[in-house]
Amino acid sequence: MQIAKLMNKTKGIWRVITASSVGTLIEWYDFYIFGSLATVIADQFFPKTNPTAALLSTLATFAAGFIVRPFGALVFGRLGDLIGRKYTFLLTLVLMGGSTFAIGLVPGYETIGFAAPVIVLLLRLLQGLALGGEYGGAATYVAEHAPAHRRGYFTSWIQTTATLGLFVSLGVILLTRHMLDSDQAQSIAKFNSWGWRIPFLVSILLVVVSVYMRLKMKESPLFTQLKQEGKTAANPLKESFGHKTNLKLVLLALFGATMGQGVVWYTGQFYAQSFIENVCKVEFDQSRTLLIWSILFATPFFVVFGSWSDKIGRKWIMLMGMLLAVCTYKPLFRQLLTITDLSSRKEVAAMGEKKSTLLPIGNTGNYLRTVVNKAHYDDGSVLSTTTKDTLYSDPAKTTRKPEIKTAKLMDSSSYWKMVFVVFIMILYVTMVYGPIAAFLVELFPTRIRYTSMSLPYHIGNGVFGGLTPFIATLLATVYTSDKLAGLMYPIIVAAISLVVGALYLTSKKKNVDL
Repeated sequence: MQIAKLMNKTKGIWRVITASSVGTLIEWYDFYIFGSLATVIADQFFPKTNPTAALLSTLATFAAGFIVRPFGALVFGRLGDLIGRKYTFLLTLVLMGGSTFAIGLVPGYETIGFAAPVIVLLLRLLQGLALGGEYGGAATYVAEHAPAHRRGYFTSWIQTTATLGLFVSLGVILLTRHMLDSDQAQSIAKFNSWGWRIPFLVSILLVVVSVYMRLKMKESPLFTQLKQEGKTAANPLKESFGHKTNLKLVLLALFGATMGQGVVWYTGQFYAQSFIENVCKVEFDQSRTLLIWSILFATPFFVVFGSWSDKIGRKWIMLMGMLLAVCTYKPLFRQLLTITDLSSRKEVAAMGEKKSTLLPIGNTGNYLRTVVNKAHYDDGSVLSTTTKDTLYSDPAKTTRKPEIKTAKLMDSSSYWKMVFVVFIMILYVTMVYGPIAAFLVELFPTRIRYTSMSLPYHIGNGVFGGLTPFIATLLATVYTSDKLAGLMYPIIVAAISLVVGALYLTSKKKNVDL
C-alpha cells in the first residue's frame, strides 16, 4: 500500500514537470528565436545603409524584451499569488505564443518603413512581459509539488528548458533553411527573404499543444491549502517589497545570485554565438550547429548540479560557476579567435573559386551583382568573400560602396575544438542555473513566493543578463582594437555577484518543507 502510494506520488510529480517544462520550453523557444535570427531580422526590419547599426538596433530590440521582464514578474507574480499558479502561467503562454506568431506576419522595412521596427518592438515587449510571469510560475509550481529532499533535482528539469528552448530554435531555423531549396545559395536567399518567418509561425502549433496539457493540470497543493485557509496575500507587492525583511531577501537574491547567473547564461550561449559569427566570421550553419552540439552535451549537467545541490547546498555550486567564468572567459574567447585564424594556414591555389551572378532589380533596368570568391586551405577550411553592389542602367549614377562579407567554413578538427570551448562555457551555465530555482523558491514564503522570486530573477537574468549581447557587442564596436573588450561587462557583473554571494548568501542545505 505504501509502495503504491509512493509510486503514484512520483508519477504525479513527473506529470507536473512534463506539463510545466513543455510549456516553459515553448516560451523560451518563442523568446529566443528572435535572438537566433538577429542578423536576418536586422536586414528585414531596419535600414540596410549601415549593417552594424542595424545589428545593434536588432540586439537592442532583443534586449528590450528582457528589460520589461521585471514588469511582467510584478504583474503576473501578483496574479499568481492572488488567483493561483496554474491559470497565471497558462495566460503567459497564450500571450507569448500570440506575440511570436504576430512577429512572423509583420511586413518588412522596405514595405512599411519605420512602422516595421516599431511594431516588432511592441511585440517584443509583450514577449518580455509574458516571460516575466512564466518562469516564476513554473518553478514555483514544480517546487511546491516536489519533496523537500529532492527539490533541487526536480526543479532542475525546469532549468533545462531555457537552454533546450534555444536548442530547438536553432534546430528549427536550420531545418527550415535547408528545406527551402536543395541549392545552398538559393536556400539562403529564400530564407533571408521570407523563410525566416516560418519558425515564428509554427510556434502557434506548439503553443496549442502546451495549452491543452496545462489545462489538464491541477493547482499547486500548497497554494490550494493557503486559499482554503484564507491565508493568501491580500497585497503580494506590498508584502514582498514593503516589508524590510523580505525586501532584503529580494536584494540579496538579485545581487548575490541572479545578477551573476544572468550574465554567465547569456555570455555562454548568446554572446558566444554572436562572437563566433560576427567576430570570428564563422558561417551561419556552423556557428549554429556547434552551439547545438555544445548544448546537447552540457544539458544533462543542469540535472547533475541541481541534484548535487540537494546534498551539499546551492550556494557554492552557483558561486563556483561564476568564479570559473570570471577567471576563464578571456582565455576561452581568445581560444575561439586562435582556432578560427586562417592566416597561418596554407591556401590551395588550384582550388580557388569565383562565382558571379546578376539579378534584375524589378523593372528598373538595374542589376544586383553578387561576386563570391572562395579560398580553400590545406586542412579543409574555406574562406568565402561575398561582394554585393548595384549596376545601374544609367552610367552617370554613382554606385554605393559595395557590401563585403566574409564567412569561414572551418575544418573538422577546428570545428570540434570550438564545440569543446563553448561546451565549457555552457557547463558554467549549468552550475549557476541548475540549482537556482530551488534556491529562490526556498528563500521566500508560499503566500508571496511567485511575486518575490520572479522579480530578482527577471532583473538579474533579464536585465543584467539580457543586456549582455547588446552591451558586449557595443563595447567591441567602440574598442575596435580589442576583440575581447565586450567581455568586460559580464566579467565585472559576475565578479560583483560572486563577492556579494560569498559574503551574504547562506550555505545551509534547504531540505525543509516549504
